[in-house]
Amino acid sequence: MLVQTQHRFSVKDYYRMAEGGVLRPDARVELLDGKIIDMSPIGPFHGGLVNRLIRVFNKISKGRWTLSARNPLRLDDHSEPEPDVMLLKPAADDYTSRHPQPDDVFLLIEVSDTTLEYDRAEKLPAYGRAGVAEVWIVNLHDAVVEIYREPHFTGYGSKTMLNVGEKISPLAFPDAIVDVAELLKR
Repeated sequence: MLVQTQHRFSVKDYYRMAEGGVLRPDARVELLDGKIIDMSPIGPFHGGLVNRLIRVFNKISKGRWTLSARNPLRLDDHSEPEPDVMLLKPAADDYTSRHPQPDDVFLLIEVSDTTLEYDRAEKLPAYGRAGVAEVWIVNLHDAVVEIYREPHFTGYGSKTMLNVGEKISPLAFPDAIVDVAELLKR
């Protein structure tokens, strides 16, 4: 009987494929658990919400974090996803010499519409295994913000759902309060 196997790519393989033209320069892909995943097109509400998150978090940052949008996060040798938004520890070189790693992340945010199940089932456990301290999923389907804290090997130990009318702040910055209604308004 023939056993089906999968080839698992490393971050190094992933970059070589891009450099060699196997992956087009404009390809919307990311590497997660050794698999190259096609990313969904970004709709106007999703894109606008990422812009809103950038505006809101820039306004309240007071220089305490570096804001990164749709840039790689090096989780391990086989995963380099591109979250929608990250609040990162400031780096003297603004991360020009390396991509951020889990210990550099104060808060990671995924905006989820067509990717909700993928974000929950695939990305969230990978973030937890890597030790990303806090993840928010802005769930556009249900108009809620899902907050995940207490990372562990299979995901997160704490999950909180916040609705319109409630406020939220990153664990690392309790004074950086964000209104859920402001985030989700159309």
